[in-house]
Amino acid sequence: MVAEYVKSNNIIDRMLSWSVGLFDLNGFENNDIRNLAIIAHVDHGKTTLVDALLKQGQVFRAHQQVGELIMDTNPLERERGITILAKNASVSYDGVRINIIDTPGHADFSGEVERIMNMADGCLLLVDAVDGPMPQTTYVLRQALQQSVTPMVVINKMDRPEARVAEVVEMVQDLFLELATNAEQLEFPIIYASAKAGYATTDPEVLGTDMVPLFKAILESVPAPTGDPDAPLQMLVAALDYDNYLGQVALGRVTRGTLKLRDNVALLGRGGESSVHNLERIFVFRGMERVEVPEARAGDIVALTGPEGVSIGDTISSIEHPEALPTIDIEEPTVRMTFGVSTSPFMGKEGEHCTSRNLRDRLFRELRTNVSLQVEPTSSSDVFVVAGRGELHLSILVETMRREQFEFQVSRPEPVTKVIDGKIHEPYEILNISTHDEYVGALTEYLSGRLAQLLDMRYDDNSYVHMEYKIPTRGLIGFNSFFLRTCRGDGLKSSIFTSYEPMEGEIKGQPGGVLVASERGTSVTYGLLNAQGRGDTFIDPGTDVYEGMIVGSHRREGDIEINVCKEKKLTNMRSSTADVAKRLNATVIMSLEEALEFISDDELVEVTPQNFRLRKMDLSALDRKRTRRDGVRARD
Repeated sequence: MVAEYVKSNNIIDRMLSWSVGLFDLNGFENNDIRNLAIIAHVDHGKTTLVDALLKQGQVFRAHQQVGELIMDTNPLERERGITILAKNASVSYDGVRINIIDTPGHADFSGEVERIMNMADGCLLLVDAVDGPMPQTTYVLRQALQQSVTPMVVINKMDRPEARVAEVVEMVQDLFLELATNAEQLEFPIIYASAKAGYATTDPEVLGTDMVPLFKAILESVPAPTGDPDAPLQMLVAALDYDNYLGQVALGRVTRGTLKLRDNVALLGRGGESSVHNLERIFVFRGMERVEVPEARAGDIVALTGPEGVSIGDTISSIEHPEALPTIDIEEPTVRMTFGVSTSPFMGKEGEHCTSRNLRDRLFRELRTNVSLQVEPTSSSDVFVVAGRGELHLSILVETMRREQFEFQVSRPEPVTKVIDGKIHEPYEILNISTHDEYVGALTEYLSGRLAQLLDMRYDDNSYVHMEYKIPTRGLIGFNSFFLRTCRGDGLKSSIFTSYEPMEGEIKGQPGGVLVASERGTSVTYGLLNAQGRGDTFIDPGTDVYEGMIVGSHRREGDIEINVCKEKKLTNMRSSTADVAKRLNATVIMSLEEALEFISDDELVEVTPQNFRLRKMDLSALDRKRTRRDGVRARD
C-alpha cells in the first residue's frame, strides 16, 4: 500500500535521493530536551520522588493543592499503593524540558519497563538506603543497560535512622560491575535524597534543602536526544491509550525526522504489513498534561492520533522512506489461568457484558496495550487461556474487567511449562523475604514443603531476618495469603523470574476441604450455624446461593455438602429465631487474590461487578461424583 501511494504521488525520485548513510543520528542533538526513565524496586519511593520533581519543576501554581501520588491516576494504583502502568510527564529546569517516564516497580508489571526503555536516553536508578538493591532493581537495571541508556543513581530515604548509605553504595557498585555492558556505564553520578522530605544532596553528610542538585545532575549526566530533524520520519510506538473523543492514541519517541500535523505517514506492522494514515493530532507533554502542537521534532516524546489499528512495536515512518525500527521484545509470561463465560445460575443478574463475544473482544483488546499478556483460544469457544507475568498481573486484569461491568469466571493460576529436550521445565523465581525472626520457623517449614531452596540468610540489628530463596513458581501460588497471616503484616516479600528448570517433586498442599451448598436458595442464620459447626463460613445470612457454590471451608480432607438455606422450624416451645444470631462466628471475607489462591483445580471464582463467588466446576453433586469416578478410572 505504501509503495502504491509513493508511485501515485511521483516521489520515487525523492526516495532515491536519500541514502541510509546520510542518517547519522549522532550528528544532531536537541539540547532543550532530556528523556529520563525512573526505575526502581517496588516501594523504594519512585512515585514519591516523581511527586517531588513535579512540585519543584514549575509544573503547578504556587498555592495549588496537588496531594501525593500525583502520577498514580489509575484508581487501582491508589488503592494498592503500586504503579501498574508506565506514564509520562515533564518538568522544566534552566530552560530544559525533562521528560520523565515513571515505570512500575513490581516484577509482575516489568513488561511496562521493557517497552518504554527505548524512549529514554538516561535512567535514574532509585535505591532504598535501608534495603539496598533488590531483585527487581537488578532486573530493571539490566533492561536499561542493555538499551545503552546512561545511568545515574539516587540513594533514597536518607532520613531514615537505619539508613546504611556506605554499604548500599558499595552494593550498587557491585551490581553495576555485574551488569554493565561497557566501561562507560561504570561511571555514574550518585545523588542522596529524601523524596518524602523533598530534598537531594551530593554529600550524604550534608542535608539538602530542595531538588536542585538532582535537577543539575540530570542535565549534566543525561545526554540530549539525538536524531536528524530533517531526515525521513521514524518513530517506534511504545504505548497506546484511548480517548473517547480522539480515539486511539499512539505514544512514542520521534527517533528522527519531524512529525507535522495533517501529514500522511506509513504505519509498518510487526509482520511487514504497511498502510498509509493521516496525522490528525500531535501532543507533547507539559507537566501532567498533553499540549497539542503543530509539529514535533526528533527527540520529542509525543502522543498522536490518526493511525488506525496501530499496535505496540509498530513503526510510524515517512512514506518516502518506509524503514521499520527494531520491534520491542518482551519476555514470556510465567503464569496462566482460564477466563470463561459464567455458567452460574445467577449469570446476567449483576453484569452487563456476559457473552463469549464480549469476553473475547475485551481480552484481545487488552493485548494491544498490555504487551506482556498472552491470550489463546481453547477447544471451547467460551473459554480462553490468559498468561501473564504473575498472579498480581492477572488479578489486576480481572479486577479491571469487573469494574467495567464484565461477568465471567476464572480458574486457579498455574505455571506456564515448557518441554525442553523431552523434559518438562517450569519457571523458577528468586524470593526475598524480610520479617521478624519469630516468624522464621513457620515460613521455613511452609517453604520447604513447596520445594524452596534457601540461598542466603542474614540478620540485622533490629531482629529482622532477610532470606533469599529459589522456588518454583507453582510453589509461590498461594504463598501470599500464608505470608500475610503468619507475619501479621510485619514483613516484606518480593520475587522475580530467574530461569526455567526441570520440573521435579510435588508441592505439599494445605490440608482441608470446602463446604458446598447443596441447594439453591437464600442462606439463613440457622443454616449457617450448622455450617459453622463444621468449619468457617464465607457468606452472611441473606446471601443468595446455588447448588455447587462454596460457602465455607473445613480442616478435613474432602468436600462437605451442606444446606445453608435450612430454616429452624417454629414449635410451641421455642421461636424460630431465638438466640441464634448471637452464636454466629465472624464471616471470612476474601480479596480477589486470596480467592484465586484458595481454590483448587476443580474450582472456579465467579467474578461479577458486585461479588466474588467461589464455586465448583461441576455444580451438581451427581456430576462431581461422576467426574471423580472417571478420574480414578483414567489413573488406573
